[in-house]
Amino acid sequence: MHARQILANSIHVLTALGASLALLALFSAAQGEWNHMFLWLLAALVVDGIDGPLARKVDTKTHAPRIDGTLLDLVVDFLTYVFVPVFAIVQSGMISGWAGWLCALTVATVSALYFADTRMKTEDASFEGFPSCWNMVALVFFALDPPVWIMITVMLVLTPAMFLPIRFVHPTRTVRWRVATLPAAIAWITVAVLLLIAPSAKWMEAGLIATSLYLLSAGAAQQLIPPFRKEQ
Repeated sequence: MHARQILANSIHVLTALGASLALLALFSAAQGEWNHMFLWLLAALVVDGIDGPLARKVDTKTHAPRIDGTLLDLVVDFLTYVFVPVFAIVQSGMISGWAGWLCALTVATVSALYFADTRMKTEDASFEGFPSCWNMVALVFFALDPPVWIMITVMLVLTPAMFLPIRFVHPTRTVRWRVATLPAAIAWITVAVLLLIAPSAKWMEAGLIATSLYLLSAGAAQQLIPPFRKEQ
């Protein structure tokens, strides 16, 4: 096996490590160690952010074609973006009883369909519909502890939004506004980590809300605002 092939396969291994991070997060959730769970999920989010660019740079499709990197990424993402965080929302009792179970089962089912949607990605590398980022939603819920009715409303709105013609930016791949989107994503991760490891402060909560709103709405704003010629 040539060095290029070894490097390409090592990137597939990096992607697959996300499944182990998901399992560690699930173990933490089962034990009620929510901060540990989110740290594992944030680690998986970082891996998910770097493995794609690395795979394209090394050209894993040419040098490690036996493993379908796109399929592998979807499997891992379903675990870290959907399965573990939705489990945590119910397991923690944040949304309890039949309402929690109904939300969790609906989100899991609809998200599975979304991950198999052939129109998930748009021509500008954005997402068509809410990209099932329930890990980010769950972290905001845990950090801000909003009333139950707000959490249920958010889940009821975002679930069908997975199949609506509303765009959501990819932090690294959507070129338009990336100069703002990438720093917003980095700021979101930074504030999230601070909320997990340090006493909560109002500016942290405000930062989490502001960056979350930007990441949720930037794609829709781009659909409404025509691009300048230099953006095309």
